[in-house]
Amino acid sequence: MQAPKRYLITSALPYANGLKHVGHLAGAYIPADIYARYLRAQQRDVVFVCGSDEHGTAIPIQAAKEGTTPRAIIDKYHEAMKQDFDDLGISFDIYHRTSDPLHHETAQEFFTYLHERGELEVKETEQFYDEAAHSFLADRYIRGTCPACGSDRAFGDQCETCGRTLSPDELINPVSTLSGQPPVKRSTTHWYLPLNRHEAFLREWILEQHKDDWRPNVVGQCKSWIEGGLQARAVTRDLEWGIPVPLPGAEGKKLYVWFDAPIGYISATRHWALDNQKEWEPYWYDNDTQLVHFIGKDNIVFHAIIFPVMLKLHGNILPAFVPANEFLNLEGDKMSTSRNWKLDMRDYITDFVKKDNGGPQAADMLRYYLTQIAPETKDSEFTWKGFQDAVNSELVSVFGNFVNRTWVLMHKLCGGKVPRLHNELLDATDHELMADIRAAKEKVEHLLETFKFREALFEVIDLSRKGNQYMQKKEPWIVARQLAGNPAAQQSIDNTLHLCLQLSANLAILINPFLPHTARKMLYMMKVVERMLEWRNAGKLQLLSVGYALRAPELLFRKIDDDEITYQVEKLKKGMIQPEASAPAPVPAAAAPAKAEIVYDDFAKLDLRVGTITAAEKVEKADKLLKLSVDMGTETRTIVSGIALHFAPEAIVGKQVVVVANLAPRKMRGIESQGMILMAEDAAGALHFVRPETIVNPGAAVS
Repeated sequence: MQAPKRYLITSALPYANGLKHVGHLAGAYIPADIYARYLRAQQRDVVFVCGSDEHGTAIPIQAAKEGTTPRAIIDKYHEAMKQDFDDLGISFDIYHRTSDPLHHETAQEFFTYLHERGELEVKETEQFYDEAAHSFLADRYIRGTCPACGSDRAFGDQCETCGRTLSPDELINPVSTLSGQPPVKRSTTHWYLPLNRHEAFLREWILEQHKDDWRPNVVGQCKSWIEGGLQARAVTRDLEWGIPVPLPGAEGKKLYVWFDAPIGYISATRHWALDNQKEWEPYWYDNDTQLVHFIGKDNIVFHAIIFPVMLKLHGNILPAFVPANEFLNLEGDKMSTSRNWKLDMRDYITDFVKKDNGGPQAADMLRYYLTQIAPETKDSEFTWKGFQDAVNSELVSVFGNFVNRTWVLMHKLCGGKVPRLHNELLDATDHELMADIRAAKEKVEHLLETFKFREALFEVIDLSRKGNQYMQKKEPWIVARQLAGNPAAQQSIDNTLHLCLQLSANLAILINPFLPHTARKMLYMMKVVERMLEWRNAGKLQLLSVGYALRAPELLFRKIDDDEITYQVEKLKKGMIQPEASAPAPVPAAAAPAKAEIVYDDFAKLDLRVGTITAAEKVEKADKLLKLSVDMGTETRTIVSGIALHFAPEAIVGKQVVVVANLAPRKMRGIESQGMILMAEDAAGALHFVRPETIVNPGAAVS
């Protein structure tokens, strides 16, 4: 298939209300940067855009917390985030901001275009109003209990625990975050995007055209939304902070942040084009452009359903791919800014990159680990021990070790110059390595083109592992003992180190999209220009000329010590904020009457074990039942549970639960249920899973 003429890559615009953590980095920024760097190495026309999202309620909320103005907040965090991305090697072609006048102009033009063509609806509706604060409440100013997972950390737009997109009307026991009081409903007029008009288009475009080439998690979430019935969605809000609605009689109305933010990709492209004396229109209107959105799963609906409808109505191209990642957890729990259970990019930069023994290679160490554990198809977890193992056991002991051994031996046994290749002496082991070098390019290229970055990185590291194995078989340090009066020994050493040097050059090219600072350090050691990193050079075996003098070896990475990991884990635990004492608590329900007293022997008959939900689906013709697949360690059981009114199936996959494992099987709606899941019910009637505080192995006994 012919490659597109040009590529436009976007990463989700981060809110300029605080520093961003490594979960954001793994979800939307490192994958996009890998893809952009790969395309540039392919000499393709690519523009990589991002910028700070500087409107919406998160900004004035943070301003109130810090006792300052929204403008001061966005200026502060825009510069901070921009610097953090730069320190970690994220190579945006432009990092824009939505407070820029060009963005205001672009967003207002977009709104006006849709309004004048009748693509928006005007409705008078009832919305939540805080009588104590005398203000209509944006979704983020409303807090309550999530109807899907039962968490009390849900806001009117999204649940911070399960990630589900919400509307304020879905919350159980909603309260205003401004006053802590339950809000009331008042009438107000707003403009809406009628998504229901475009259901047929979305079904065809997503569920048919992209059912095979988009990730299952993206298609699955879109399918759930479409089949649940699309509704008109407000594009304006009653706010003080934001882009004014450009219509007479709309005083006090602002463009809703979800509407204005994705248009930021367009305004960023326009600004990039002005700065570089280019035309911006082909990147948004030409069908020869491939538009790719890199996002986290909490943004799937906006980038795969809502924004595409906006683009279609505006005459723009549609995204070709939306490679959304799942969530990255941290040390057994979900990352949470509100609870301070997170690892900010800035904290890593301070503790590793900016330290005396850090530097750019420390940035690459984080990029490596986050790519290795990237939540491409399911939630994954960052642990400090895992980070240490990835750096020490793979980057240092495999990749770095191979390059260092090659350079040390080349200087010791070949005078610091690239030795000659004696073709007549090549054996089967040599030819096998040469074939591996050629094949690696094709493997990595295919995986990068299909957004399988974890697998692509594995192939690069595996090639360096094969280099180590090759050197172990050849043992040039042993052959060197036979040099006296034995030209064949030197020729054998020449062949071994010649091929190892060519492999090293290939590794620099292949690792460049993932670890750009490492690739450039290798270029320095090879004394070659950056042009060698062009992708067309990968797989070649004549990258370093015979007789060319190379610099002395330098270690590519350093080992991570145990005390560094201990410090980071303790720092994380000490910094965690417990749930706010001032948060509204549910009214206690009357306690259930106590059951008859039992003795220990009665309790001991129960076999309680921890299981992990691996799949969930609704039971046909049974509104209250979900059919669950639960990993019990030694087996996977089918359990039917009456929780369908409380949890969406996709929201509970991956959760750990406590199962009564020795309950006699029972048929429910024709399905044999092999156990029972323990639940707790709160005062509002919402159900909560009984589960361990931290992740444990499935099958672990509860006693």
